[in-house]
Amino acid sequence: MSQNASDHAAVNNLATFMPALSRVRMLVLDVDGVLTDGRLYYGARGEALKVFNVKDGHGIKQVAAAGITVAIISGRKSAIVTRRARELGIRHVNQGIGDKLAALTRLAKSRSIPLEHCACVGDDTPDAPMLGAAGLAIAVADAHRDALAVADLVTTRAGGRGAVREVCDWLLDAMRLRA
Repeated sequence: MSQNASDHAAVNNLATFMPALSRVRMLVLDVDGVLTDGRLYYGARGEALKVFNVKDGHGIKQVAAAGITVAIISGRKSAIVTRRARELGIRHVNQGIGDKLAALTRLAKSRSIPLEHCACVGDDTPDAPMLGAAGLAIAVADAHRDALAVADLVTTRAGGRGAVREVCDWLLDAMRLRA
């Protein structure tokens, strides 16, 4: 049973987290429930459609242009995610991952980025270990209580409805304040 972000103590005191936001060198995103609203559309031949928010995509491009590595770690495997990542210039795409914490650790090591300089965005139980290890754990507004329990920040927007853009804006604002 999920709960609303307004029920969770981690709801944003954003100013407190500006130093942590300004240290982020890698943004790691889950897909279903973060980049999408979590619904899966199936046709007679299997998974047919995922819906992505174009504002999230623009935010991803902006943070990447600002020098932040953007990566995807998803429990599901989907050609649609591969295509969307390619459109956005996301080179680090890990799909079909059972152990997201191990994937995060490998990715951070391969990029020589300490975990404390990673921000992870998730929405559900499989994301919780990865969120807990990151320097900055972010849950989307409609996340499950397991993700909310380890989150440092919670977006005001739901997954697939601008939550990632909100996080990207936080990162860009923190970079501007640091400069």
